[in-house]
Amino acid sequence: MKTFDFSDELVALQTALNHFALKLTSNREDAEDLTQDTFLKAIAFQKQFEESTNLRAWTYTIMKNTFINHYRKQARQGTVLDKSVNLFLLNQTNDTCYSAPDSMLREKEIHQAIDNLEYEFKVPFMMYVQGYKYKDIADILELKIGTVKSRIFFTRKKLAKELFGYH
Repeated sequence: MKTFDFSDELVALQTALNHFALKLTSNREDAEDLTQDTFLKAIAFQKQFEESTNLRAWTYTIMKNTFINHYRKQARQGTVLDKSVNLFLLNQTNDTCYSAPDSMLREKEIHQAIDNLEYEFKVPFMMYVQGYKYKDIADILELKIGTVKSRIFFTRKKLAKELFGYH
């Protein structure tokens, strides 16, 4: 297919691609972005398109894969999608959530119990609470993974015993 023919047929698919993108994203702006990304990829990979195949199906596949890859990337990054009016949820500060006095006291007691732990138990436990994997903790602290697991296990048991009634 000549470049000029390919471009004409691609532009003829724009309305159908916009509708498909809108079905995928449920947002007009995101749909327009997805359509543009699809056009860019279709033009970039034009040489891989075989003339005997269906251009519409080929571009739909590009769009679907682009949408899926973008969704997975957002999921990995833990991005928060705020669809509220005026981005209310993103603009909301943590200051608007007040803790009750009794929960503040409990939190203080929990932190105090953690602070009272021995260093070799406290550090792996805090790293685990912060989201580190056992292997990462073992590598950073230069310990065997079994040692890390047992220290975290015993720390949890000790804290559960000390903070009985906080279930």
